[in-house]
Amino acid sequence: MELINRYRRLRTNAAVRNLVAETSLTPDHFIVPLFIIEGTNKKEEISSMPGYFRFSLDLLKSEILELKKLGLRSVLIFVKVPDNLKDNEGKEALNSQGLMQRAVRFIKEVDPQMTVMTDVALDPYSSYGHDGIVSGQEIVNDPTVEVLATMSVSHAQAGADFVAPSDMMDGRVKAIRKKLDEAGFHNTGILSYGAKYASSFYGPFRDALDSAPGFGDKKTYQMDFRNSMEALKEVDQDIVEGADIVMVKPAGAYLDIIRRVKDHVHVPVAAYQVSGEYAMIKAASANGWLDEKAAMVESLIAIRRAGADIIATYFAKDFASQFNNGKL
Repeated sequence: MELINRYRRLRTNAAVRNLVAETSLTPDHFIVPLFIIEGTNKKEEISSMPGYFRFSLDLLKSEILELKKLGLRSVLIFVKVPDNLKDNEGKEALNSQGLMQRAVRFIKEVDPQMTVMTDVALDPYSSYGHDGIVSGQEIVNDPTVEVLATMSVSHAQAGADFVAPSDMMDGRVKAIRKKLDEAGFHNTGILSYGAKYASSFYGPFRDALDSAPGFGDKKTYQMDFRNSMEALKEVDQDIVEGADIVMVKPAGAYLDIIRRVKDHVHVPVAAYQVSGEYAMIKAASANGWLDEKAAMVESLIAIRRAGADIIATYFAKDFASQFNNGKL
């Protein structure tokens, strides 16, 4: 048989495959989500996210030092707010001594070089479990945006490097940028959830923070998963309003959106491999249906291959702990 091209020559062995690999993945590409709770000496495993935990601040130090040792240099903070501090206005979100603000200061004390990003949305603070202020059965946009902007300044005052609005309210990036600049925080960045879809893959996350909506769903503000052009309009608006990084969420079922956004914009693109994606791999491996390490790596590489510059993932530590001299 006469062949001009034998592509298998470039797959002969691991050294050759590594030499010509088109996609790389290192701990530098990851954001590590952290769940913080009140109390002392608490490390609670999240039942729907095996191997992932909520930490009280006193136990967070060892976690931050372990991340540093593994080469993981960016974290995204989420807080579980006690029910007695929840309301419909997000008052606790603005508390300078609130759990989020204390967590930011604590992490910066432990490791000043850690890049600290903060979740900006009202669902952890809301008595309704929604990302904004509720009026009747409506999640109202503009009053919510005012609170989110003030909340972002509070996070910056605590030492956050980036604020990460995940609420999908219209105009919130512009309001946040304006408020940050007026307060003198010109160097505080905005990682905007530019294309966040109303997804069934968020279930375990809502378990982690007890933040499921108390009525209805989030489809009036999060995106319709049937749409892709809409994602480009959303990220365009966020960039015009001042976003430094745009996020696509979820990742695994939205690889086409990641690619479309990457080809469309000129800012870094992040993607969030969400709790449901993590839980599916964990559950399947626990049942012996797939190889967890192989599935983890393949899923993360797929997100990078689709165009993500940055990946927020619950697998960050698992990947980094097996990372050796640049290769798994």
